[in-house]
Amino acid sequence: MTTTELYLAAMLIIFSAPYLIWRGLRTDYYAPLVVVQIIGGVLLGPGVLGAAFPAYYATVFTPDVITALNGVAWWAVMIFVFVAGLELDLSQAWQRKAETGVTAGLALATPLLFGAVVALGMIRFPGWIGPQGQTWQLVLGVGMACAVTALPILVLFMEKLDILRQPLGQRILRYASLDDIAIWGVLALILLDWERVGRQAAFLIGFAVAAWAVRWIMKRIPEGDRWYVALIWLAACGLAGDWSGLHFMVGAFLAGAVLDARWFDQARMDLFRTHVLLAIMPVFFLSTGLRTQWGVGGLMVFGAAAALLVASVTGKLAGVHLAGRLLKWPKGEASVVGWLLQTKALIMIIFANILLDRQIITNETFTALLLMAVGSTMLTIPLTTPRLARLAGRVRKDG
Repeated sequence: MTTTELYLAAMLIIFSAPYLIWRGLRTDYYAPLVVVQIIGGVLLGPGVLGAAFPAYYATVFTPDVITALNGVAWWAVMIFVFVAGLELDLSQAWQRKAETGVTAGLALATPLLFGAVVALGMIRFPGWIGPQGQTWQLVLGVGMACAVTALPILVLFMEKLDILRQPLGQRILRYASLDDIAIWGVLALILLDWERVGRQAAFLIGFAVAAWAVRWIMKRIPEGDRWYVALIWLAACGLAGDWSGLHFMVGAFLAGAVLDARWFDQARMDLFRTHVLLAIMPVFFLSTGLRTQWGVGGLMVFGAAAALLVASVTGKLAGVHLAGRLLKWPKGEASVVGWLLQTKALIMIIFANILLDRQIITNETFTALLLMAVGSTMLTIPLTTPRLARLAGRVRKDG
């Protein structure tokens, strides 16, 4: 078969297998299609199906096919991260800065601390730190991975629960938005390269000037042109971010964060995000699955994933419950907020991909983080739904 035929065969597998599983097993309640696609990428990768049927893996996923898939995956995830940055609404967070700051801070710091403790236990054994990584980078990176909330997936889940436009949903978005900013700030710190510090300073200065110019242009052109200019801006920021050593996805996030969502029609933005998830993000999920490895032993990887999952879930719930006590929230509200903020999936996987690209973590650490993210995300809807119903019942009873 030619490379083109193998590429199309891979695309056929990428799009058909997860969809058939999702529809056939009716997993939508606990595992939406996006989660099934992530799991499908793991199963199709070298760690599972590739290990069981090496001939299939070697035949379909040749180096040329993987290179072509990676190109699509890079652009897909850049667009996705750009939209996540664009949808941040910092004005709402600023208007309620005390309440938002307390909740977002505790919801981030507590699971980060719990995850860092697990990471300190992991480094007692070989195979978790990458060749370019240092102990503090692994500990901070793993801790931050446990603290992440995936804002785009959170939006999808709250739409599903019909609370996105309600006051509670808007509050949760504010908390997640601040945590999103912290994620990329911590990532920039971890990736800080003293050999390239001049480039990174030049990038930040040049970005500030260019952002001012782009904002000036955006205000003066029709909305239809804004979409195309935004993609040009995205490619330029990704290129500059990677050139500086910060990684192209840091540039992609910043490209979206400095633009105002109000410049784009909300319905078109929602449709655009849906189309990106539908048409090209599955390729990223597969390329993520191709990175899963079990070199330090399957039981060790699963054990690390379980410990990280416990740290992530308990840390997030503890932090949010503490915020609820300090701010005197109604009974049951902290549980709903805490479980909704468990959504990790995409943003955590993107975060871990960058650490893997920079060889700060190993494939085994990446696999443990990936399993933790999938498990945490799958818990969200089943454990939020009954708590949300009880909270709504109390609100109706209290009038």
